[in-house]
Amino acid sequence: MSRAEQPSRRTVLAAAASVAAAAVAQGVVPAVPAAAATESDPDAEGTGRAGPSQVEYCCWTTYSDWRTGTAVGVEAVGGDRPGVVIGTAAGTTSYTDPHTGKTATWEYGTWTGPVHRLCVPATEAVVSWNADTPAGTWIKVELRGTYSDGTDTPWYVMGRWAAGDQDIRRTSVDGQGDGRSGISTDTFALTDPSTGLRLASYQLRLTLYRKPGTDLTPAVRRLGAMGSDIPDRFTVPASVPGPGRGRELKVPRYSQEIHKGQYPEYDNGGEAWCSPTSSQMTVEYWGGRLTAEQLAWVDPSYADPQVCHAARYTYDYQYAGCGNWPFNAAYAATYQGLQGLVTRLGSLTDLETLIAAGIPAMTSQSFLASELTGAGYGTSGHLMAVIGFTADGDVIANDPFSPDDDAVRRVYARREFENVWLRTKRYNASGKVTSGSGGVCYLYFPVAPTPAQTTALAAVGLR
Repeated sequence: MSRAEQPSRRTVLAAAASVAAAAVAQGVVPAVPAAAATESDPDAEGTGRAGPSQVEYCCWTTYSDWRTGTAVGVEAVGGDRPGVVIGTAAGTTSYTDPHTGKTATWEYGTWTGPVHRLCVPATEAVVSWNADTPAGTWIKVELRGTYSDGTDTPWYVMGRWAAGDQDIRRTSVDGQGDGRSGISTDTFALTDPSTGLRLASYQLRLTLYRKPGTDLTPAVRRLGAMGSDIPDRFTVPASVPGPGRGRELKVPRYSQEIHKGQYPEYDNGGEAWCSPTSSQMTVEYWGGRLTAEQLAWVDPSYADPQVCHAARYTYDYQYAGCGNWPFNAAYAATYQGLQGLVTRLGSLTDLETLIAAGIPAMTSQSFLASELTGAGYGTSGHLMAVIGFTADGDVIANDPFSPDDDAVRRVYARREFENVWLRTKRYNASGKVTSGSGGVCYLYFPVAPTPAQTTALAAVGLR
């Protein structure tokens, strides 16, 4: 997510659990959710999956799903990949792009999803989406929640997004909050979970925009949210090797480091491109390819120009980086036949279940150099693609923070990897308590998965 040797600008989890961290340091009917993924119970033995459910992912993807929402100026469409599109627009509105200063008028329509009551009252939520946005169109994604005390949050903007960067600049929105919750780049988080307050339910809202007087339309194909309540923990229980042992997927290897200094307008160049590099490796594993025309803007002297392309088209102009989680998932879904989402997994067993079905995962982790043997660096936030497991159950990863493409494949000790990925608290190099991702990952998989892949996704709470 961030440049490996510098602090991440992401503040996810830090504000949401500041009080709890200090304490630890001292001592479809409408979008029926798949079974919530189980998390690790600190007292459990074996796989560490015996604890209560703490993560729930819910999504809208089918024609029936899209019919459950309230549509104003949009309509549901069926076919091979159902979604919502603009019909007869609800009206016009103006938008001033904060990153260009340009004001333009747009026709728009809205789709508001039904209220979804969380099976797991949450401290955090991440919304992700898949959409087609032809030139002249874009979308806005919002979330409104109801707290466990019955009061409501404001409508929070979770992203203003387009696949391209000519009509608007895709952006997260800073400065949103009501004193009890707020948005940190791409994550809804409660300000103080120690009070017992939780997000009990939520609604999602889409606004689709197009140039006035045209028949252009964006099409949103998947909309989902991951809610979670992961306890503060510096360590997680050790798992035992499972279904992914001895399986390694043939995922292309790309280094972010060979792009140092290239296109510094996108977060100072390749040294900060772990997220789009991991995304591009995984997209190409599934057969996604860019045309010469799409890559024509890249300096022809640069190796692996597709990594430069991924950086440009995942870049969040507010965050000023390429590590916005939903923007990466949305980028992957711009490739024909692919869909993407952001969630949390509960254990390495979950990861092995996916690997065994041929599905790699991009995981987010933070660690000191001494905590992950063989990495050779420390990071406050870094993405890599998990592509397999050795016969002994150790993790095989394509780690983009490598000097060249040949060096990208790494094997990391199972126990070390699961801890730096699944924990929510850690000590940084200064000895201060800071946050960990708690098992965050991006998953990209086919629009039409195989039966085995469908089963594996369902086993980890996804569809």
